[in-house]
Amino acid sequence: MNTFAGLKHGLVLGLGLAFAAPAFAQDRLAVGTTSSSSSQYGYYVAVAQVLKSAGIDLQVVETGASLDNLRRLDHGQVDMGLVTTNIAKLAAEGHESIPQQSETQTLWIYAQLPQNVIVRADAGINSIAELEGVQYNPGIRGSATESTAERVFAAMGVQPEFVRGSTGDTVDAIKDNRVAGYVKSGVGYKVDGSTLDLASFVPVKILGLTDEQKQAISEKVSDVTLMDVSAGAIEGAEPYTTWSIGFATVVKPDFDEETAYRIAKAIFEDREIQRGAFAVTGEFDLAQLTIDVATTPLHPGTIRYLEEKGYEVPDHLRP
Repeated sequence: MNTFAGLKHGLVLGLGLAFAAPAFAQDRLAVGTTSSSSSQYGYYVAVAQVLKSAGIDLQVVETGASLDNLRRLDHGQVDMGLVTTNIAKLAAEGHESIPQQSETQTLWIYAQLPQNVIVRADAGINSIAELEGVQYNPGIRGSATESTAERVFAAMGVQPEFVRGSTGDTVDAIKDNRVAGYVKSGVGYKVDGSTLDLASFVPVKILGLTDEQKQAISEKVSDVTLMDVSAGAIEGAEPYTTWSIGFATVVKPDFDEETAYRIAKAIFEDREIQRGAFAVTGEFDLAQLTIDVATTPLHPGTIRYLEEKGYEVPDHLRP
């Protein structure tokens, strides 16, 4: 090969590689999660293992959770992010509670968290309406549970006398009968550890929504999903309906479709690895859960996989 031909060959090869690079750019991805001490961070470490089968090298990044992940997505610092379904919806709508409007699409949802309305069994309160004027904690100070509960109570026309505080302070206040109860996220179809701790000290019960309250929430609080919980969420609990939020993995709309398809296939077809890291994922068909709980449109790659498997994707979840 003469010098000119060699240079020409090298130039063509170099250009070919340059143009080919974007096709492989998505093979190394970063996902924004939350604190490394959280079980959610551990879940994404397991996700990284799952995605190896799809040829994807996933870097798990410790962040400040939902709002921080939206900011990082907007600035191109991560490719994917953990964002609760309510925050994703409010950000897309440009809600006043969110610092910056941010449009995302959902890749998958891996857990649905009922927002349980817990009260002391001896408080003489048998319905959510009876919390009117009662000292009650709407959730951990500064949490999504707190801000969402406030909007839900307002939608239902019920105004407790809200008492703020951390989980520990609130549980102590309920034990001492200074506060009637609190709103606390459950874990799948069961109550969380703090509620189990509380119940070991004083009997508690869970208050469910009436049909009228369900309708009011559906009409006025678009970022939550109603959830039916079967009997046994805690010992002696009857079936009930409450509002819920989901843990979602979201991306920006320009995320590569083929990569999204490969991710959806790997996540929805794995059961053991995700369940081993975050047991509640084993309670759900993650594909159907994603359809049922998503509050923002699904990514076209996810939709393609779901439809190939016979799932029905409603119009409101299409971009």
